Amino acid sequence: MNLEYKQLLNEEFDPGSRVWVYQSGRLFSLKEALEIEEMLKDFTGKWLSHGTPVKGEAHLFFGQFIVLIADETATGVSGCSTDSSVRLIKDIEQRFGVNMFDRTSLAFVIKEKIQLLPMAQLPYAVENGFLTADTLYFNNLVQTKAELESNWLIPVKDSWLAKRYSFPQVV
Repeated sequence: MNLEYKQLLNEEFDPGSRVWVYQSGRLFSLKEALEIEEMLKDFTGKWLSHGTPVKGEAHLFFGQFIVLIADETATGVSGCSTDSSVRLIKDIEQRFGVNMFDRTSLAFVIKEKIQLLPMAQLPYAVENGFLTADTLYFNNLVQTKAELESNWLIPVKDSWLAKRYSFPQVV
């Protein structure tokens, strides 16, 4: 599985640009992904903060994660402009019958595929070796472009999960 995404980010955006990551409860079909990408392009082309265009971009990564980025060095993002982005995500939810706001389902790369796991099943997955310290985890809590580039797709041992669970090391 190709996990490269950083080269798709706009290099002209400040490293401190704000980031929002929304994880879909399922993989989008190719047809859905093309539609969503068009919706994202349309949204960022019209994204405003108090009437001023927001320097923003949006991506659908790995067919399952919508990432919105706003470079606030150009224009600050107000509550209203953040609300408009949330409305976009809710529209996508409704249109495609997915959940984009479930923070209790975590995403990992297991056997070359993105697998979602409810938090309640983590102890079982760890005890039975499905998750190890080196399993890649999508840390959707990243808040800046710099964090997205360095701390989004990380080994479990480098995430907040390592403080909560004892993960076996791969030998």
